[in-house]
Amino acid sequence: MDLGLAGKRALVCASSKGLGLGCAEALAEAGVDLIMNARGEQALEASAVAIRDAYGVKVVTVAADITSADGQAAVIAAAEGVDILVNNAGGPPPGLWSDWDRDDFIAALDANMLAPIALIKALVPAMMDRGWGRVVNITSQSVKAPIPVLGLSNSARAGLTGYVAGTSRQVAGSGVTINNLLPGIHATDRAVSLDSGVSAAQGISMEEAKAQRCATIPAGRYGTRQEFGATCAFLCSQHAGFIVGQNILLDGGAVNATL
Repeated sequence: MDLGLAGKRALVCASSKGLGLGCAEALAEAGVDLIMNARGEQALEASAVAIRDAYGVKVVTVAADITSADGQAAVIAAAEGVDILVNNAGGPPPGLWSDWDRDDFIAALDANMLAPIALIKALVPAMMDRGWGRVVNITSQSVKAPIPVLGLSNSARAGLTGYVAGTSRQVAGSGVTINNLLPGIHATDRAVSLDSGVSAAQGISMEEAKAQRCATIPAGRYGTRQEFGATCAFLCSQHAGFIVGQNILLDGGAVNATL
């Protein structure tokens, strides 16, 4: 399928590894030039080189903390005029409701709600002026079904979801779509972190912790960054212009819901 994206430009946040990298790879395969952002310069440059070599697209890197004002300014300057924005940031640490104070919530909001909103506000107006644009926010399955140990993530990502629900319908008439991708457990560093927590808490091996989690997923496995990236690329494609303000689960069936 021709996604109709060749020659377009995309900003993909937190794209040195994990789900962000999967999105960057899939967009590059479709012929999209990239602005890749992550905090770790070494991993970011390595991923950028691999994508350039594999797909022959232009890749600009911006090593910066997207949750900070300076980081956002640097990324926005590099991404001026992009056609596609993929918002992504690492999730807050797990814990219990009684563990978190105001500073913990502010950090979670900065990373998983306010930073994506800042990029949307900065980059979407030019997309609207040109009559075409795509925004994909990587959120979490916890938006559909809250995860007790991820209360910070539940809260911040739900806030972003509410913002997108209204905003997406205000910009759709200008040819710009905004949608959310809600990953379940994928084979990324985030899964390793969560499995490590279970391993430590229950005194079991990492393999046992993973097997325990896989047993809760109807598909019986973790997702891959490649299949996640392919879904992201489709949402950015010429075929997805009628998909507006949706929350699309990629969780192997883990969320047990009719709607």
